[in-house]
Amino acid sequence: MMRSHIEWFKFHLGNRQSIGPATLRALWSDACDSFDISVNRQMHSIAGHTTVTYSLCASPRLPNPKVVELRMRKLLESSNYAFSMTVIHH
Repeated sequence: MMRSHIEWFKFHLGNRQSIGPATLRALWSDACDSFDISVNRQMHSIAGHTTVTYSLCASPRLPNPKVVELRMRKLLESSNYAFSMTVIHH
C-alpha cells in the first residue's frame, strides 16, 4: 500500500548553501518524529540565476504541525543553515 504525503513546508537556503537528500530526510524525519516522510528539491533558473526550493512532505494527519515546524526550524538553525521557510499546509 502506497502512503500519500502532502507538502507541509517549503524553504530556500541562503546563498551558496545546499543540503543533500540524506541530510534533509534525516532532519525532517527527526522534526516529524516519523520515518513516513518525503522530501523534494526543485531547481529554478531565472535570468541565469538558479534557485533551489526544498519541499517537506508527510502524512496529511501529521500530529502537531506547529511543533514540527518549530523543531525543523531549530534543526536547520543548529546545522548553521540560513533559510526562509513557508508554511504550505495548516
